Amino acid sequence: MTNVLLISLDTVRADVAYSGRMPGIESLRRAGVTFRQAISSAPLTPISHASVFTGRQPAGHGIRHLLRERLTPGVPTLAQRLRDAGYATGAVVSCPGLNRWYGLDQGFDFYDDEIPRLPDGSDPLTVADVKMRGLALKRAPLVVDRACAWVREQREPFFLFAHFFDAHWPYEPPEDFGIPVANPYEGEVAYSDHYVAQLLSRLAELGHPFDDLLVVCFSDHGEDLAGWYPNDHSGALGHPYEEGHGCLLHDTTQHVPLIVSGPGVPAGVEVDSQVRLVDVAPTVLDLLDLAPLDGDGASLGEFFTAPAAPSRSAYSETYYPEERREDGQYPDLLPLTAVRLATPGTRQKVISHVGGGTVEVYDLMADPHEHDGRRITDNTPPDPKSS
Repeated sequence: MTNVLLISLDTVRADVAYSGRMPGIESLRRAGVTFRQAISSAPLTPISHASVFTGRQPAGHGIRHLLRERLTPGVPTLAQRLRDAGYATGAVVSCPGLNRWYGLDQGFDFYDDEIPRLPDGSDPLTVADVKMRGLALKRAPLVVDRACAWVREQREPFFLFAHFFDAHWPYEPPEDFGIPVANPYEGEVAYSDHYVAQLLSRLAELGHPFDDLLVVCFSDHGEDLAGWYPNDHSGALGHPYEEGHGCLLHDTTQHVPLIVSGPGVPAGVEVDSQVRLVDVAPTVLDLLDLAPLDGDGASLGEFFTAPAAPSRSAYSETYYPEERREDGQYPDLLPLTAVRLATPGTRQKVISHVGGGTVEVYDLMADPHEHDGRRITDNTPPDPKSS
């Protein structure tokens, strides 16, 4: 049976991941299939990872906010399915958003979610500020050490989930690996990338060569850097409440890297058709010839033989604005839902303001940075006869 490695590069934008400057990511791309238009279900760590683990959109797995919900009891996970199939299942995670409180440890025999407290001594799991939570993390070298220590003690086959949180704010890379970067955020991405390569190298030393592993590498969401990139929208660019990610659904945070490599996967293939992170779990199970989960995703196997297969409509949502406005600073902030359409020959996105009657429509081919969308507001009063 094939060993499985799931790598999460938290908070990594697709354009930076695919810049060609990250050696670890580039080695994965050469060995497998790169999905250039992968879309996340949500711009928050627990919600997006829950969609990856279950193959369900947020309404289906139950986590819709940062600090309010846990995984709905009875929803099956990828780890649970693999454990039932005889896999040893282990995870090393590195931030508050993947704490076992959320129920995301379901199916894992080993779940290392140890992280330090915040500098003021408070519990990061109780803090709703996504930037402040970035101060509590397990750095990449420790993730690699603990992941390899677990693998060393395991029988085969194994399923390892390794989570790297380094690219999250405050953007202070501890090491410089000589990779040309435009800013400290990219330095953090390069730092994570270096340790992804270290993880693969050390697994090979333990008798698990890269070619024999089924590897899925993805990011849960991107990052809006308030002007460091042309498609940013946060801060003084018009959305002061957006601090990196969480409140908006532009491609800045929703367009993410996704790479699959391993036995049964062709090498060096690039797919421009649109796919979703909810397709990850079905893909892994399909490649292992295991029964699928009941969910919203579908295996990406068709793209391995037909890279130009039709795009898939991609849904995203954020209800984090409801938490963000609790301090009274932004009382009119509304949740958002979005659909990135899959109409052939076009690339459009529709963002809806939940409860506000406003819809934004973007032509992503003519306006890839989402600066010139049409804003449609329905001011029609409700019909009392319809209630």
